[in-house]
Amino acid sequence: MSAPEETQPVQSKYDDYDFPTTAPEAQSGHPGHTTPEQDQKVEQLRTELEQLGYTERLDTLTLLRFLRARKFDVALSKAMFVESEKWRKEFGTDELPGTFDYKEKAQVFAYYPQYYHKTDKDGRPVYIEKLGKIDLNQMYKITTAERMLQNLVTEYEKLADPRLPACSRKAGKLLETCCTIMDLKGVGITSVPSVYGYVRQASAISQNYYPERLGKLYLINAPWGFSTVFNVVKGFLDPVTVDKIHVLGSGYKKELLDQVPAENLPSEFGGTCQCDGGCELSDMGPWQEAEWAKTPKWALPKEGQKQEEPKNEEPKNEEQNDGKAEEAAQPTA
Repeated sequence: MSAPEETQPVQSKYDDYDFPTTAPEAQSGHPGHTTPEQDQKVEQLRTELEQLGYTERLDTLTLLRFLRARKFDVALSKAMFVESEKWRKEFGTDELPGTFDYKEKAQVFAYYPQYYHKTDKDGRPVYIEKLGKIDLNQMYKITTAERMLQNLVTEYEKLADPRLPACSRKAGKLLETCCTIMDLKGVGITSVPSVYGYVRQASAISQNYYPERLGKLYLINAPWGFSTVFNVVKGFLDPVTVDKIHVLGSGYKKELLDQVPAENLPSEFGGTCQCDGGCELSDMGPWQEAEWAKTPKWALPKEGQKQEEPKNEEPKNEEQNDGKAEEAAQPTA
């Protein structure tokens, strides 16, 4: 089977980018590597969404992510997009990046560190979670589940802009995904159930409303028996998702350092980085570097045009089936 013809992303009035828009690897359905048939499906999806009254997030890169998440089935991608927009309106997503103040962040991080920190060797943002430190009882004395989810969504919006655009400018290529490190040190079977509620909500948000953001996932300090369980589970996962996941025990440092430069990896994980004030709260990365950072679009003055109410069309539930596999492996931010 011949490789797909390489193309430039379909141009439309929505495609206002100030960063590279060609994916570095020639994977079918990714920007710069689409077939004429895939380009036609982008246009079909965009046209159908416009007919429903949508005017935002119809750019080619966004539509391609939704199409890839549903194997280029236009009907399922459309239903996924419609459901996502409904959620965004109900959750108040568009307003969060410029208004949400997570003032209790430092206190919450004492019980659940989750943060972006510099980049991997491919130029992608590195996202880190320390699941073994989660103590929801203590956290809910400081914050609420609602504010934790608001913070999660705010960080996802900031990942889309300004983090990924800044990383793309610095790398000179389009970067749409993260390198995620999930530290399982201290996670025990008995402590996990109390955390399921929040993690499940967070996973659902990432899977259903922010598709195609997982680049590589390193599960480090995996407890005894975890790999055996995962080997069973991965039989049910999409092969594309399985290839992104690396389950490592306590001897993870060499493999992790093969992906993340030592100077970018916090010292507690075997790197050499020791940010002033701690890596967890530094938010260091190209998005903080003047040469690559630009004001995110959500922070610019609005033109006053609001999203139109979509016409009555209820999405079907079956579109969720294709994404269940990646939900299990998707990071919670």
